[in-house]
Amino acid sequence: MATFFGEVVVAPSRAGLDEEEEAREETPEDREIRKEIEKKRYRREIDVLWTWQAGGCAEEPLVCSRFIVAIGRNAAAFLSSFILDSVCWEVVGVVKLWNEWCRTSSTTNVLPTDSFCLFYRLISDPTVLLCQCSCYVAEDQQFQWLEKVFGSMQKKGLQVTILSTCPVADYKTQESTLTLVSPFLKALKTKEFQEEVCCPLLEQPNIVRDLPAA
Repeated sequence: MATFFGEVVVAPSRAGLDEEEEAREETPEDREIRKEIEKKRYRREIDVLWTWQAGGCAEEPLVCSRFIVAIGRNAAAFLSSFILDSVCWEVVGVVKLWNEWCRTSSTTNVLPTDSFCLFYRLISDPTVLLCQCSCYVAEDQQFQWLEKVFGSMQKKGLQVTILSTCPVADYKTQESTLTLVSPFLKALKTKEFQEEVCCPLLEQPNIVRDLPAA
């Protein structure tokens, strides 16, 4: 049970309780396919490659003051259209991962066309980083994704902004969603964030899921 609004909680699962699910047995073919997928996923860990660390500076944490992460195709497209459409940014890193819905290149030098998760650095201020993540990150890969990405950065003085989207039909409100002017923007923030929020806060009982919540 959440102690405050915005806390990440694990929702109770009814997996295995449904009578139809209990009666449905896994076929040998399904079992073999599932095992092969699990083997591939665990053999291919998530790797973060930084282009400027080729000179032996991989042990040094990145000095980062602001880190903006766009998760999902819509949020990534927003960054491309309104922020990255200029010569002020340069690609400085990628994330390589493999799952049922995302298979990035296995080469060491990953190009922007080979990856669905890219890092950009502001040329005028190298401490400002963007992450454009349009790929699917499975539930059992989210912790490793966070560990690898944030493990490369210094934590002191770091401000993280997450951009994500969800269907209007999933938005819970007392008024009809048909009358809502979309798209609209809502925010969640931690107690450490003391600056003014640029849009209204997300109302209860709406929640954030998956990688943005993690």
